[in-house]
Amino acid sequence: MDALVKPKSSADTAIVIKRVGIIGAGQMGCGIAHVIAASGYHVVLNDLEKVRVDKGVAAIERNMARQVAKGQLKNNDMVAALERIGYAATFKDLGDCDLVIEAATEDESLKRKIFSELCQHLKPGALVASNTSSISITRLAATSDRPEMFIGMHFMNPVPLMQLVEVIRGIATDDVTFTAAKAFVSSLGKTIAVSEDFPAFIVNRILLPMINEAVYTLYEGVGTVEAIDRSLKLGANHPMGPLELADFIGLDTCLSVMQVLYEGLADSKYRPCPLLVKYVEAGWLGRKTQRGFYDYRGEKPVPTR
Repeated sequence: MDALVKPKSSADTAIVIKRVGIIGAGQMGCGIAHVIAASGYHVVLNDLEKVRVDKGVAAIERNMARQVAKGQLKNNDMVAALERIGYAATFKDLGDCDLVIEAATEDESLKRKIFSELCQHLKPGALVASNTSSISITRLAATSDRPEMFIGMHFMNPVPLMQLVEVIRGIATDDVTFTAAKAFVSSLGKTIAVSEDFPAFIVNRILLPMINEAVYTLYEGVGTVEAIDRSLKLGANHPMGPLELADFIGLDTCLSVMQVLYEGLADSKYRPCPLLVKYVEAGWLGRKTQRGFYDYRGEKPVPTR
């Protein structure tokens, strides 16, 4: 499948997206690769080590196999999609991509370093996107050599299951890029929410303060981990309790988003809970480290507090 955006004037060139590069083979990067490959595009994954990409592709294959078992994907389509996923050892190997999506750790200094190094290897017409969940698109775009062709595409986790993608344009993003990004996201079968370039955008501007408040509720002894999660699941009909959700997202990511909100909006209501900071300092980051607000090392998750 190609995402084609017609030029807005004779001076513009149509943007055709056929090949997509993804930087970061973690949970988000691989989820994005899964959806893009299943939608008919060629995808190349880049990470610091090939073993991470191999591990990520194996996870994609397992997740697609589950979709096949549930009748959500045909086996032939799964085989074809997996064949469309390749490996990019260096940024130079992303040079023939029409769109490159950065899905690295939520660390602004790291992302800025990636964009400053990446863009020198890209062809002139390539679009650049960040999957950042909170950081200013305008600031990240300024690190690149093509701020007018830079945009935010914030996919939700887990990407194959979640329908929403936030599309965020920076102050320099031009209309052709914005239109191309929306056409591409729509071609993946996702629903778009356009957000202004403010800290944490829409979803995390609302979701993460709720999680942070749940951590404060635990920190102040108002309720236990189990009581807090049970209350929100049964009292507010949430599918997952806020502390369980924090473990799923990653406590380091939760803290990063709260820090962006606190620093970007200068409002004390966004101050990260000291207990959240303590867990991150301990390396208890949630499911990915087997310990967070729950301990996942046994047969059943057990609250750690």
